[in-house]
Amino acid sequence: MSSDIEHAKRALRAELRERRGLLSDAQRETAAAAIGERLDELVDRLGARSISCFLSTTTEPGTREFVARAVRRGIRVLLPVTRSDGLLDWAVATDDGEVGEGLHGLPEPTGEVLGPIAVNDVDLMIVPAAAVDLTGMRMGWGRGYFDKTIGSMEKCPPVYAVIYDSEIVDSLPREVHDQPVDGIVTPSQTLTLSPERR
Repeated sequence: MSSDIEHAKRALRAELRERRGLLSDAQRETAAAAIGERLDELVDRLGARSISCFLSTTTEPGTREFVARAVRRGIRVLLPVTRSDGLLDWAVATDDGEVGEGLHGLPEPTGEVLGPIAVNDVDLMIVPAAAVDLTGMRMGWGRGYFDKTIGSMEKCPPVYAVIYDSEIVDSLPREVHDQPVDGIVTPSQTLTLSPERR
């Protein structure tokens, strides 16, 4: 990895993390409600019956109410379970919404764990991000779980990243393993992009 790109990403992540930390609880709740509505609309527009989504941490744009609502609507929701080898397992979200703490302190489902290929059957992937640029390039938080997952899928469904409005940027530092997304969901808009898939 080029040290210049690594340094640029690290600095940008630190700035984005700090900005997220400054949001009030009220701002987070308002953003989560708006994002949930947009995600509901996206699921309906795509006719998705099976999706993957992440369980938001306290500083990430909220997805938990959306996940609970999707489960109640009869949509199959796969939630990521981190593994020490850098891959993701998956578990089906349930009505009880029970959550434990996974690797790296991330919120994860406690149900039966399915292997990495379980995600190959979803109609839509909803992923976390630190920022996304206007070409669809996504920057995560540096562990590479979602880049590996997206990059290894034979037939990748539409992938949408959930971020705050201020995290849409003109361009991002890019490395070979970085995977683009098809769209962005923020509190104020849903953007469909035309990423270049490798």
